[in-house]
Amino acid sequence: MNILQEIEAEQIEKLSKGKQIDDFKPGDVVRVNVKIIEGTNERVQAFEGLVIGRKNAGLNSAFTVRKISHGEGVERIFPLHSARIESVVRIRQGEVRRAKLYYIRTRTGKSARIREKIDLAGFAAAKAAKAEKAAQSSEKSAKNDTQA
Repeated sequence: MNILQEIEAEQIEKLSKGKQIDDFKPGDVVRVNVKIIEGTNERVQAFEGLVIGRKNAGLNSAFTVRKISHGEGVERIFPLHSARIESVVRIRQGEVRRAKLYYIRTRTGKSARIREKIDLAGFAAAKAAKAEKAAQSSEKSAKNDTQA
């Protein structure tokens, strides 16, 4: 089994080279940039929605993204290590208690919303930076008052 795991790890490393895949969980809103081939043309199409499930199975890992398009629910299952996926960017982090959010399929309107997770460490750092900036500006104004 160890040889299989090594081969699988090599394949994952080879497939994920040069891709931007953020760390995301169910409940997060992500934007998946997918390469679309139409005849001889190749373009990148974004699919943005809520992650309602994730399957962690090594090379066979996949995740399900759901969005509402023109009033109709649309779900896509993306293989995580696919060559067609260019990037996965987390837009907003959700706060949920379940690993699979299949109950969202039956909900509409406000009841289908997921509460946003607030990053308290980032919030505290931003507040400290704001206080420091205010202190610097008050020093400048005090210095200007003494010069005048």
